[in-house]
Parts: sequence; structure tokens; C-alpha cells
Amino acid sequence: MAAQEEAEAVQMKLHGAAMSACTARVLTCLHEKGVDFEFVPVDLFSGEHKLPPFLSISPFGLIPVLQDGDLTLFESRAITAYIAEKYKDTGSDLLLTRHEAGPAAAAAAAAAVKVWTEVESQHFNPAIAPIVYQYFVASMQGGSPDQAVIDGHAEKLGKVLDVYEARLEKSKYLAGDSYSLADLHHVPYTYYLMKTPVAASVVGGRPRVKAWWEDISGRPAFLKVAEGMEFVGKEK
Repeated sequence: MAAQEEAEAVQMKLHGAAMSACTARVLTCLHEKGVDFEFVPVDLFSGEHKLPPFLSISPFGLIPVLQDGDLTLFESRAITAYIAEKYKDTGSDLLLTRHEAGPAAAAAAAAAVKVWTEVESQHFNPAIAPIVYQYFVASMQGGSPDQAVIDGHAEKLGKVLDVYEARLEKSKYLAGDSYSLADLHHVPYTYYLMKTPVAASVVGGRPRVKAWWEDISGRPAFLKVAEGMEFVGKEK
């Protein structure tokens, strides 16, 4: 009995950095579900993520990493899917598996979530991540933003968001009329994008995308996470 109680008392541990968009993705999911967890900061500036202890749980040396008892997961989207499934009956229905119209409607809604999470991973993220890198990370590494990279990827992102604009004419959120992982996965990188000059044209110029962003970025779960999302350099 004591062993069982001890096992139940073990919290999830999330290893990451608050300013990391991928870490923020998982943190937002945890808060949406109201999960009790321990956050373990990883010092990227000292190279902690490339040292043997961290590589033993994240073989590619990337954050975040989730530990849940004997289970260790890396890759933020896989982690959010795990959390959403494990806690599917509590908090926000991020997989859209609870559907009053029955199993067939639930399966269709869940499939839509998978489609748009793939879109985020394969189309949205490759376009937006280099822009965020140029504005926020390059300077931290002693460089300056490469405007050619920014302009090229802003054009790519605009084309992706044209698809979103059309999609959001048909539904309030990407996977339907309810918020899901399909929306959540976009939030951290878009949060940083909105602090750049690019935001006015690529988001502000698309009214449905803009309204969608204002909705998903204002959720209490993300507002908690956003408090720690500040790019700061190594202290001297």
C-alpha cells in the first residue's frame, strides 16, 4: 500500500527552458489540463543539454523532456499528445474525442486535429521558426538578423496563413469549432512573431487569422506560460 501511495505521489517532471517555444508548447498543454508537475530548468547557455546526464534522457540533446514515472518522452508534439490522451477526461478536450453526436463524429473531429497538427509541424513551423530565430536568437549569439532570411520566410509564412484564413472562414478553430492541440501547437512561436515587425503584414493583414490568434493567445493556460517567455542572454 505504501509503495502504491508513493508511486501516486510522484509528479511528472518537465525538463526545459521557459523561453523555449517547444517547452512553452508543453507547459501550455499541462496548464490546459490542470496537471500537477515539476519544472526542471535546463541551462542552455552553459550547454547542459549537451552533457551526458541530459543526453541520457534526450539523445539528440534537445528540450523539452517529460518524465512520468518510468516513461521518458522527448519531442514536444509527442509529449502534448501523450498528456492530452492520458488526461483526456479532464480539463480542455484537446483531442476533440468527446463528441455528443457519437463515435463517428468524434473520430472525424479527432482526425481533423491530427491533420492540422501535421500542418503546423510540416508547413507552419518551418516558415515561422527561422523568423523568430533571426529576431531573437541571432543577437544572443553575437550576430544580427539576416533580413533576406526574414523576408523569404515571411513570404512562405504568408502563403501558409492564406490557407488558414480560408480554413477559419469555415470554423472558429483549425480542427473545428472547439480549441484543440491543433491550435495550441501554434501559440508559442506566434507569440514571439507578434513581437516583430513581420506581424503587421502576415497576421494583421489576415482578419480571421488575427481574430483566431487573439482568441488562442488569451487563454488562461497560455497567459501563465507567457510570463516566463522572455529571451535573456547569459549573465556576465
